[in-house]
Amino acid sequence: MNEEEQHREAGSPITDQAGPERDSQGSERSIAETAHGALRGVIAAQAMTGLRAFTISAGWVDEPPPRAILRQKSKGVFRAAPKKKRRVVQELMHWAYGGAGGAAFAALPDRIKKRAWFGPLYGLAIFAGFELVQAPLLGLKQAKELQPLERVALAADHLLYGLVLSETRRRPRE
Repeated sequence: MNEEEQHREAGSPITDQAGPERDSQGSERSIAETAHGALRGVIAAQAMTGLRAFTISAGWVDEPPPRAILRQKSKGVFRAAPKKKRRVVQELMHWAYGGAGGAAFAALPDRIKKRAWFGPLYGLAIFAGFELVQAPLLGLKQAKELQPLERVALAADHLLYGLVLSETRRRPRE
């Protein structure tokens, strides 16, 4: 059985050197695959939430980026929510952002995203984008204050995001 037949039997995407990646029927990546990537992104963002709860409780992170954005730049929207619901708004925003990142990850070529190191690198790239672009453009307090331990903790939760997103484990065969 040649490689293409093995991919078709397993339902894996087939890479055409000259064109876009194709699924086992030869069609371009599906909406379902993008949705699956978005779901993985939401789950990865939820894993980050768990790690952030720890780093905040340990005193390593003063204010997570989603809360900083809402508190410092979306004052009207954030304050419109009842105080008891603001954390819900913050988490929903973070999970939506994570879902968008997961959908973008799913659109990348398999030959790149299937490498074990790429998911964590992707997570770090998102963190770097926040630190170097978003936070300064938004004028967030975090962009002006150097807090090394907080940066390490936030980098760690983005590594976790990328690790969860990348599905590095092998799937069991039937």
